[in-house]
Amino acid sequence: MTTALVFGGRTGLLGQALMRVLSRAGWQAIPIGRGDVDLLNLEALHQLVAQTQPQVIVNAIAYTAVDRAEDEPQEAWRINTLFPRLLGRAAGDAHLLHVSTDYVFDGRATRPYLPTDPVNPQSVYGRTKLEGEQELLRLGLPRLTIVRTAWLFGPGRTNFITRILELAQQRPVLTVVHDQVGSPTFTQDLAAALLALAKVRAFGLFHAVNAGQASWCELAEEAVRLAGLPTVVQPISSKDYPQRAKRPAYSVLDTAALTAATGITPRSWAIALREYLRSLR
Repeated sequence: MTTALVFGGRTGLLGQALMRVLSRAGWQAIPIGRGDVDLLNLEALHQLVAQTQPQVIVNAIAYTAVDRAEDEPQEAWRINTLFPRLLGRAAGDAHLLHVSTDYVFDGRATRPYLPTDPVNPQSVYGRTKLEGEQELLRLGLPRLTIVRTAWLFGPGRTNFITRILELAQQRPVLTVVHDQVGSPTFTQDLAAALLALAKVRAFGLFHAVNAGQASWCELAEEAVRLAGLPTVVQPISSKDYPQRAKRPAYSVLDTAALTAATGITPRSWAIALREYLRSLR
């Protein structure tokens, strides 16, 4: 039986999905939360790995408060950069899968981003996540997989979809940004992709998202429609909804490398969203 340590597996949006997917696959999935080990203590991480002897380690822990990171850059750096470096040093012979983000890109592309495209993060969050990738790559780990993803939704924790539906039940009109376009991703599908990468021992840099693209406004509109709510979703521009951190205007990710390595062709985000909303009912 394969043993996997899942950092973020207790309460994380992706981590909880990973626990379900790995357990269903017959793996011994061990959830690790921030209360289980000092993430910034290399010796404690070494001891955890020595005690559990995992064949696979998945890092689904991150500092994801994108706007707050602008005011707390050191805290974002500790979780998004320092922790991956320490985990990489503690991983030993395990296959380490590290989850990163579309925010490493600047959003100026005119086609979906390849894993090999130049990076240019525009926010503290994006920069610290990129530095986490770079720290791991500098270690020269023989069994390292970095997976960039985006715009997560799924069960187990508040996310964009649940927030939109909550607001839609309270208001007749919602205004949502239309000029940021990305790759909405169902955590269950992302977890399945991570499992597939682990199974075939695919090392390197990959993108894993659902197929298609949407603006935040289009994503909200589809969620409201599928939920059968009468709320009107109106588009607004980013300048009409100022946020502390700069977001990429376009961060759609290309998943061809994932398909080549695993045979998985991601399904449409709209189909995945429909499944997620059915599960909420």
